[in-house]
Amino acid sequence: MNGACPVRSAHGAARRALVRLVYALALPAVLVAVWWLASDGSTNVYWPPLRTVLRTFPDVWTAERLRGDVRPSLLRLLGGYTAAAVAGVALGTVIGSYRRVRAVCEPVLEFLRAVPPPVLVPVIMLFAGIGDTMKVVVIASGCVWPVLLNTVEGVRALDPVMAETARSYGITGVSRLRAVVLPSAGPQIFAGLRQALSIGIILMVVSEMFAASNGLGFAIVQFQRGFAVPDMWTGILVLGLLGFVLSVLFRIVERRVLGWYHGLRASTRRSS
Repeated sequence: MNGACPVRSAHGAARRALVRLVYALALPAVLVAVWWLASDGSTNVYWPPLRTVLRTFPDVWTAERLRGDVRPSLLRLLGGYTAAAVAGVALGTVIGSYRRVRAVCEPVLEFLRAVPPPVLVPVIMLFAGIGDTMKVVVIASGCVWPVLLNTVEGVRALDPVMAETARSYGITGVSRLRAVVLPSAGPQIFAGLRQALSIGIILMVVSEMFAASNGLGFAIVQFQRGFAVPDMWTGILVLGLLGFVLSVLFRIVERRVLGWYHGLRASTRRSS
């Protein structure tokens, strides 16, 4: 009897994972089918049939092109996203922890957040040049705001009872930050990181359209300028696949880091 429970639990977990997989793939499969049927027989040079795009895909995205265009884009995205995550969490923790600092910084933050990052590309080029540094700075300048603002809100929402309990036990300084503040703000921080990831992918492409010699954005623009329309569409597909893969990886990391939070939510739903 005792051995049957783990078996049933494993079967239940496998069934739930299969259901989640079906839900995740159902809409993409429908969209691909609609695209296939809608473009089938198309003679529009700008709207080639999906089968033509898929047939072109392996010829365009060879291992050499993946190394030459996709890898540099990923490295720039990683650099800008990491810088934004570190700066956003650090500054957001400080601003959220001190009311006076928040009162001074809030108007400036609201102003800077309202400036679209692509508008800053020409300005950043003046100071950072046209190399990889410029592209990393552009990505970081857009990704930092959702991380910073969500961190501020997460730190501000710290449970007063929890804060008072930590103070009563003498948990202060770095120990309080690591054991109380950051775990409590963790769900909000990861919400900002998720938003920043999608913004980072967009800015990665935008930054590579300015004075670049490689990268996904550069490749797509080159295909468009050369009227290689099916090749251009394959680049867009690569971007979509890249975004999907990064989103799945992010979700895995989030589930691992915030396992206690998701477990608490699941138990709350079951009890209600």
